[in-house]
Amino acid sequence: MRKFPRLSTCHEDPTPYPPGTAYMDGQYLPIGEARISVLDNGFLHSDATYDVAHVWNGAFLRLNDHLDRFFAGLDKLHMTIPYDRAQVTEILCNCVALSGLQNAYVEFICTRGLSPRFSRDPRDCQNRFIAFAIPFGSIANPAQLKHGLHVAITDLLRIPPASVDPTVKNYHWLDLVKGLYAAYARGADTAILVDGAGNIAEGPGFNVFAVKNGAILTPKNGVLQGITRQTIFDLSAALQVSCTAGTLSPAALITAEEVFVTSTAGGVMPVTRIDGQPVGSGKIGPITARMTEQYWRLHDDPQMRTVVEYPKMPDTGTPGA
Repeated sequence: MRKFPRLSTCHEDPTPYPPGTAYMDGQYLPIGEARISVLDNGFLHSDATYDVAHVWNGAFLRLNDHLDRFFAGLDKLHMTIPYDRAQVTEILCNCVALSGLQNAYVEFICTRGLSPRFSRDPRDCQNRFIAFAIPFGSIANPAQLKHGLHVAITDLLRIPPASVDPTVKNYHWLDLVKGLYAAYARGADTAILVDGAGNIAEGPGFNVFAVKNGAILTPKNGVLQGITRQTIFDLSAALQVSCTAGTLSPAALITAEEVFVTSTAGGVMPVTRIDGQPVGSGKIGPITARMTEQYWRLHDDPQMRTVVEYPKMPDTGTPGA
């Protein structure tokens, strides 16, 4: 008779995890202990929606806008969670507070979940809410923020909006991952994908902006309506800089005077090379620099902030007293 290996009862995971706190199944736990079932449709079929907010100096930026997008995504995907906006806000703040992080990357997710009968009918699934906070991370590293990103315009097609609604954040990232490998093969830092007409769409986790003759242009269709993208529109209006959404061709991007990309994970990030060639002067341009400065100033605006209340440390008295 064939001998089968003994089933392991050890749940230790050798993978190192960043510090952080997760919330799932009604409890808070260390990020390294957060688990989902291999039968969850979020894992099996990428059937999930999510959002990402960030905390800087102890406060969320534009959290209400992230919540608007998340709850809109739930409606579009026929998902429900047992929490309202105020309760989700409390959970997110608690994840950050319990982690002790002053600068955090905060993700909240709803997966389709499991069907008790393992049915193929998504209506049978019990949707599942998960949230976590880990240290803040940027798409661009410090050197790239200082000198600019090198991006490659790939010929890879972003998933068409007729197939997957790009305004609902999702985990259908294989086109973006394929784009990254294509960019790496060309010596670039990251990739930009195109739409069905061959025009600029977006990159892995970021929106794209071009500056020409002092005006800003960003793709209109087939892209995520990024919260940082919207912030650029808001800042542009305040600074009386023209900023429009429309068709952006690869040629227009390559010949732009300035290019930058935006994301919650990094804010406003300069692009100084495209396909090995310099953008404009090859240095960070004045509008990019101005938008970057104003974006980080917004973090001090009380109307934009949701402050996290951290646990107070016990007073142990004066050392040596």
